[in-house]
Amino acid sequence: MRSEGPDQAAHSTQPAQTSQLFAEAAEAPLAAARFLQAQTSGLLALGQQWRSQPPAALLTIARGSSDHAAHYLAYLVMARLGRLVTSLPMSLITLYQSKLHCEGLTALTFSQSGQSPDLVASVRYIRQQGGQTLAFVNDAHSPLAQAAQHIFELQAGPEHSVAATKSFICQLVAGAALVAAWQDDGSQPAGLQQALHTLPAALTQAWSADWHAALPALVQAHRLYVIGRGTGLPVAMELALKFKEMCGIHAEAFSGAEVQHGPMALIEPGFAMLVLAPAGPAQAGLLEVAAQMRQRGAQVLLAAPEGTAHSQLPLAATGHVDLDPISLALSAYRMLEALARTRGLNPDQPRHLQKVTRTE
Repeated sequence: MRSEGPDQAAHSTQPAQTSQLFAEAAEAPLAAARFLQAQTSGLLALGQQWRSQPPAALLTIARGSSDHAAHYLAYLVMARLGRLVTSLPMSLITLYQSKLHCEGLTALTFSQSGQSPDLVASVRYIRQQGGQTLAFVNDAHSPLAQAAQHIFELQAGPEHSVAATKSFICQLVAGAALVAAWQDDGSQPAGLQQALHTLPAALTQAWSADWHAALPALVQAHRLYVIGRGTGLPVAMELALKFKEMCGIHAEAFSGAEVQHGPMALIEPGFAMLVLAPAGPAQAGLLEVAAQMRQRGAQVLLAAPEGTAHSQLPLAATGHVDLDPISLALSAYRMLEALARTRGLNPDQPRHLQKVTRTE
C-alpha cells in the first residue's frame, strides 16, 4: 500500500527547503509505517520458521549505504540472537569465481535499486547452489527481486535524489523488524516488536529535531571524524559517506575504541568530530571519548539524548535503544541537506555520482 503525507515544514533556523532530497527524507516516517504494515506478517512467518529451523550460516550482500544497513542488521543478529553474520566480498563470486559452499546458508541482500550486476550474480549463484536468498529492495520488479527467493519490498516509494535517505531508513527498519520477528519478543512490554509499533511517530519527532548547531561548526570543514559504536557504528559509517557525497567533506567513520589508536594522531586544535552517543551500553564510553577529544582541542559535536551534558544535537528517543540509531540517522539527514546547501552544493546531484551504480 502506498500513501503520501503532508510536506514537513522546514526549521526556521535552517535554509529554506529547496531540494528533492529534503522532500524524500521527510517522507521516511510514512515510508517506515508502510513497510511495517506491508511486511510485518511475512517477517513474523519467517521468524517462526527460523526459530524451528535456524539457518546454519548467515551472509549479508550489499554495497554503499545498503551495506551500512546490512551491518546494522548483522550487529542486531549477533548481539540479540548470538548467531554470527558474515559480509560477502562480492568480488569472490564475480571476479574470483570462488566456489562457495552454500548448503544451509541464508543470504540477506539489501539494495535500493536492485540493479547492480554483482549483487544479482551473487544472489543467483547462492540460490543455484541451494542457499536461501532474501532481498530487501525498493523495486520489487528489479533484477535482484527476480533473482531472490523471498522479496521484502522496502515501500519507500520513488527516490530520485542521488543520495539514498528514506530507502536507507526503511532498510534499517527492515533489519530491526526481521530480528524482532526471529527473536519473538512481542510479549515483552519493552521489547523490540512493541517499540517498532511506535517507531514511525518517533521518526516524525526525529525529523523535527533541531541540529542547526552543526552548521557553523562544519560549513568550513575539510575533514571530519564520525564516531559511533555498537548499533550506532553503521549509522556513523552512513553519515561519513553522506558527508563525502553531499557536502564535499572528507569524513571517516570509526568506533569509539578504534579512534583511540592510529586515528588519534591526526587530532589537533579545530579538528572536527561528530560523536554519536545514543542511550545504551556504548554511551558512557562515547561520552568519555568526546571529553578526551575536547581536551585535545578538537571541535566536538555531540549527538545525545536531551539533558546530556555538552550535547548540541538532540536525539529523539524511540522507546528502544536498538532503534535509536534509526532516528539519529534521520535527524542527521536533515542537517546534512542544509549543510550541503550552506556550502553551495546541490544535495540532489553530488559530483561524479549517479543514482544507480552498476558494479561487476
